[in-house]
Amino acid sequence: MTLPKTYADRNCPLARTLEVVGERWTLLIVRDAFYGVRRFGDFATQLGIPRAVLTSRLKSLVQEGVLTRDDDSAGGVEYLLTAKGIALWPVVHSLMNWGEAFYSPDGPRRVLRHDQDGGLLDAQGRCQECGSVVPVPAIRVETGPGFQPSDSVQDPVSTAINTPRRLLEPITTPRASR
Repeated sequence: MTLPKTYADRNCPLARTLEVVGERWTLLIVRDAFYGVRRFGDFATQLGIPRAVLTSRLKSLVQEGVLTRDDDSAGGVEYLLTAKGIALWPVVHSLMNWGEAFYSPDGPRRVLRHDQDGGLLDAQGRCQECGSVVPVPAIRVETGPGFQPSDSVQDPVSTAINTPRRLLEPITTPRASR
């Protein structure tokens, strides 16, 4: 459920932000878009989200300019983060850090590295090796010490996400036959 449109202070940037990304599933869709998920079916598989909810959230994120919908020549559709969507990275990264600190007793499930020199990123996204703030496309995500692989058979999207890769690098899976 979204916040009411008639909240007391209509100029509150936090309330407006929550209107865009505060619904259940929305930030997980954005997170997976950073991990390279682009196709509707891959979001559905990875998140286990009801298809009607996914449709609604993707439509809203496109309307808000967080994602763009790209219809390819083969009849497929991909959703890509826009500059506005990529600007959400510090928020997503901060929430991930908070979750790792309070809900991952064995250490971080995922670690972020500067792809150029392999340095770990700190909470502010600064490379501990070279000291630079690393732009999103130069961040490599990999499993960390707190990662616990699933006992179930891994789908191709999960396998790709759990393999060291750069953020925003597209995950490609075979298209389902029609």
